[in-house]
Amino acid sequence: MTQRFVLVLGGTRSGKSRFGLERARILAASEAVTYLATAHRGDPELERRIESHRRARPATWPTIDVGDDLAATIREVPAERTILLDGLTLWLSTAYDGSEPDIEGFLAGPVSAALRAIDERPGAVVVVSDEIGLGMVPMDPLAREFRDLIGLVHQRFAADAHEVYLMVAGLPITLKPR
Repeated sequence: MTQRFVLVLGGTRSGKSRFGLERARILAASEAVTYLATAHRGDPELERRIESHRRARPATWPTIDVGDDLAATIREVPAERTILLDGLTLWLSTAYDGSEPDIEGFLAGPVSAALRAIDERPGAVVVVSDEIGLGMVPMDPLAREFRDLIGLVHQRFAADAHEVYLMVAGLPITLKPR
């Protein structure tokens, strides 16, 4: 069972990545953190964001780019290292393309597998994700389905996590205590 599982949720520019980085650093009690990156390089603005995140963390932290199989990537990380996954929403946006017959199939497959992989780790895991369910209902059916998926995934991750935080204006609100 995971020593510590932390979920950090927040909106755009809420401070969630910075807070996740600090929780990972504290939980590792050293520089033994592996960063799991989910952003795929593409446009210039995204490249700047990726570079900003890279500069914010120590150069000694190895980075692994996550593909569709998050559970396999989590299992690749040596047991003694703390994992910082930033962010869950980007992984969901690439792993879930709407081709599943229903959301439940995706939740039962890749999402449950990722949660099992986290639970099996002896080291700490910090997961950062975008909270997008506080806004308007999207007009596009696929966008609504994706928003619903994120909400359900967050519920499952939060149920398993030891700590859950919601970042607002750079401030952490504790939803589930340490």
